Amino acid sequence: AMRQLWTKDEAEYHGRYFDFPPVRSFPKPVQKPHPPVLTGGNVGNAFKRAVEWCDGWIPTRATPELVREGRQRLTELAVQEGRDPASIQIVALGVSADREELEALEEAGADAAVVRLTTLPEKESLAELEQVARKVLA
Repeated sequence: AMRQLWTKDEAEYHGRYFDFPPVRSFPKPVQKPHPPVLTGGNVGNAFKRAVEWCDGWIPTRATPELVREGRQRLTELAVQEGRDPASIQIVALGVSADREELEALEEAGADAAVVRLTTLPEKESLAELEQVARKVLA
């Protein structure tokens, strides 16, 4: 339903849980053809949902081992469904700004990582963000 709203000037959807007649929805997303649709979780159905409906998977408490196992499971299911396994992103959420950990996640199959920051006032947050950038991008 969301993909219809994001990509069509006049969207219509008739599904099991959502049903709407032709409608217009604006503004459209900047990302083309639409923002990535990601799902999370570490159980079998999460992998199945990622392959059938989503553009990617967010592992819970991402570790290199979990990402490696998840990539393998996603690849197996994608091949069974006739989908290119490379079309499924893995996004490690809430990881530390440790460069070695980020490299290990990438080697394990993560396509992106969202670094966990401390909740601080704006000035301190910006300083922390600059520290993270220096550590990770150095």
